[in-house]
Amino acid sequence: MTKILPGLRTVSSDAVEVVAIDESFELDSGETLTGTPTVTEIDTSDLTIANKSLNASSMTINGNTAAASCAVLFRVSGQKAGKLYNIKYTVATTSNPARTLAWIVRIQCR
Repeated sequence: MTKILPGLRTVSSDAVEVVAIDESFELDSGETLTGTPTVTEIDTSDLTIANKSLNASSMTINGNTAAASCAVLFRVSGQKAGKLYNIKYTVATTSNPARTLAWIVRIQCR
């Protein structure tokens, strides 16, 4: 079942924005993300989504440090002011047995 991440991410209209999502809270000790995330817009075809990847080194997201391969990154463009976008992403982990995380992130364009 796909879960909805709490809160809203905010992006600017007519800008190219990078969305970074820390998955550390969802991972067990020693587990990381692996492969290339799948990222798709659910409700419209406004957005161009590119550069889907994992963080190659540790980075700070909303005041928290995400270790390498513990955050999903992607770039969005084409968003329109005043619209709310729902974007679904899935990403595999290094757990054994293997598992895939699935989330919807909500992005508000200002």
